[in-house]
Amino acid sequence: MCLVALSLGQSRRYPLVIAANRDEYLDRPAVPLDWWQPWLDGPRVLSGQDLQAGGTWMGATAEGRVALVTNVRQPFTPEAQAPSRGTIVLNWLRGDLPAERFWPRTALTGYAPFNLLAADFPAGEFFWTSNMQPHPQRLTPGLYGLSNAALDTPWPKVLRLKQALGQAVRQEAPLPAFCETLFAALADPTPAADVDLPYTGVPQATERMLSAAFIRSPDGRYGTRCSTLLICEARADGVVLHMLERQHQPEVAQRSFQMTPWPPGGLPLPGLAARR
Repeated sequence: MCLVALSLGQSRRYPLVIAANRDEYLDRPAVPLDWWQPWLDGPRVLSGQDLQAGGTWMGATAEGRVALVTNVRQPFTPEAQAPSRGTIVLNWLRGDLPAERFWPRTALTGYAPFNLLAADFPAGEFFWTSNMQPHPQRLTPGLYGLSNAALDTPWPKVLRLKQALGQAVRQEAPLPAFCETLFAALADPTPAADVDLPYTGVPQATERMLSAAFIRSPDGRYGTRCSTLLICEARADGVVLHMLERQHQPEVAQRSFQMTPWPPGGLPLPGLAARR
């Protein structure tokens, strides 16, 4: 993922919401969101699949784990020998290590710069970390944004998506309308004004192109491949996790899945008590 907004504990109806865009070369082979089995002895994963390097950019399990990665924009090219950052998500979703053991092993593996958002809801763990940071940061209830810099770096598209998500969770619209509002925010092609552009070492024209929530490069080779929503909905009969993906290339298509009952239990979020 290259643009993410996260609402944690800001709504009783929707205590967890992630809205994210994956930006990538459009010819990179991938499989859309679906259930699959990465290991013979591990849990099934609900995610897309990167067929070029393996792994995934965002996923969840029925056991209550969630993870996603973004790259950290650097003006240099990562070493070709670096392992795929998509394997970080799968390693977390496998569910056999707590955060305090998972992070040191991951940080020393030699990945190119990355951000990781990861949660184990039954264990009460939700954190952001980066291999540019010494330690993971535990996330408490709040509204967060992430792109290709550190958590809550105030890039214009991060601020706009956080604002849209915050307004949507306050309104607590029925699920179909709620999802359409978030998909519309993720599809915003408006670039930032030049005066507001971040400086990350790429040419200004590239910086301008990358400043929109929804990206298409002038040559049509790079852009937003898909938009993904992960929504935890507290209902009278329990907690339901919805995961929806809207593909933008090669054609527009949408897939949606539900997990119910879903087992969040260790985080003090409003609405999650409905399951206990």
